[in-house]
Amino acid sequence: MTMNPIPANLQRRPLLAAALLLLPLGSQAGEPADIRLGEMSLTPTLSLTETYDDNFREAAAPLDEASWITRIVPALELTAQDRLNAYRLRYSLVSDIFHSSHDDDNTDHHLDAGAHLEFSSRHRLDLDAGYDRVENTADATSIAENDKYHTRRVGVVYGFGIESATMQFELAADEERKRYDNSGSLNKDKEHDTRTLGATAYYRLAPKTRALLEITSSEFDYVSFKSLDGVNRSYFAGLSLDATAKTSGSVKVGHEEKDFDAPGQRDPDLIAWAADLTWKPRSYSAVRLTARQGIDEGSGEEQFVEARETGLEWRHRWNAFLATDLGYSRSKKDYDNAANRHDETDSYRIGLTWDVRRWLAVELGYRYRERGSNVEQENFERSRYTAGINLSL
Repeated sequence: MTMNPIPANLQRRPLLAAALLLLPLGSQAGEPADIRLGEMSLTPTLSLTETYDDNFREAAAPLDEASWITRIVPALELTAQDRLNAYRLRYSLVSDIFHSSHDDDNTDHHLDAGAHLEFSSRHRLDLDAGYDRVENTADATSIAENDKYHTRRVGVVYGFGIESATMQFELAADEERKRYDNSGSLNKDKEHDTRTLGATAYYRLAPKTRALLEITSSEFDYVSFKSLDGVNRSYFAGLSLDATAKTSGSVKVGHEEKDFDAPGQRDPDLIAWAADLTWKPRSYSAVRLTARQGIDEGSGEEQFVEARETGLEWRHRWNAFLATDLGYSRSKKDYDNAANRHDETDSYRIGLTWDVRRWLAVELGYRYRERGSNVEQENFERSRYTAGINLSL
């Protein structure tokens, strides 16, 4: 594996030059300030980044394209607190400008709302809703047109039981609608509605450790590609570690199966697992491990995908102003199609954040991603070099 060198003209990019000139000998880091609006708080932020991307389509040669990309991300978050109840509304706009390919310029919109309600020490309710309108250049279905879609989702989680009690229960339900905005019939085979129901029981084994049993059922209803209609069911047992310990998160293992509505199709099943563990040897250093094996949705090209994913990241704050982020992930995917497609993807990242002032942070980063596949046109390598600033009040 050979990593591409940093482009010679990186030193001439104005955003990076400005960022380097802003680095002070000393500063004070902190959280973004907010604007008080009666009982509510409004927090505006702005992110500006300049990226050199040598393969922004994640396409095999000779279809790979490079470009400088300017990203502008303004965001507004409105929050309110009423005793133990909390409310949140957030909107962000992500505008990408491709300097070598202006036909790929696009703007994404993200709107999220949530509420945490505590009716008593035994009864809690979490509500979540969101809308996203997205355009993707990476790994798009067609080189001629980016993937364009919008999603709507709503979810609710009801919790029963005192937090310190031996037993707690959670019931969850959510619904998501995904529609594509491409021309003609492009990506119409991927349009679907998803309805999910889940139940989790917790049993406290120790002050900071709970055993869990979880059952989830997801129903997929496709708009036009009805052969993919079906139900995914998963059954897990595992452990949940409270965030107050050095190690927090959860690990669970079980069984996942997919039952297609159409007769005569192969219904897959496998041993499934999921882990998300964070170890904090110090308050300023954290190592996170994620792992998953499960069944992903298919499309017009495959009935389903068996996926195995592992990730490791280390975040460390060296002092009050300087922090670094290192990460690696690997995925293996087996596609149920005529080509028996098998992909293996490795991703690396390194980042540095300098808190210049409480309201200003400078970020530098590098990401590398490589996919190897038995289908030749699915192979690619991609490098991204990024410099940016984050602004707040």
